[in-house]
Amino acid sequence: QVQLGESGGGLVQAGGSLRLSCAASSRTNYDMGWFRRAPGKGREFVAAISRGGQITDYVDSVKGRFIISRDNPRNTVYLQMNSLKPEDTAVYYCATGPTGEWRSESWAYWGQGTQVTVSS
Repeated sequence: QVQLGESGGGLVQAGGSLRLSCAASSRTNYDMGWFRRAPGKGREFVAAISRGGQITDYVDSVKGRFIISRDNPRNTVYLQMNSLKPEDTAVYYCATGPTGEWRSESWAYWGQGTQVTVSS
């Protein structure tokens, strides 16, 4: 069982930046991902990174603005969010573990989420 804890959320003005962190309770040899749930919407894939960090994937709406990275010795994955927009407002979740498809919600382990609010 892997426990995940997100941090770094908060309130920021449009155009600003935030860096989210997600620390795993133990070393994870799995891919890791970020999802988000906006008010009144379902959970949406945001980004994912392979266990070695060489391969990444992003939803089109964040490409060029968000960067996913990981620090394996620290069991941590990051999401650097730049040029934030009001439509990025959501609860952001990290995920890891076996999954059949990065963009699906089939990941085995999930964090509790951290709120990101972008004001216009």
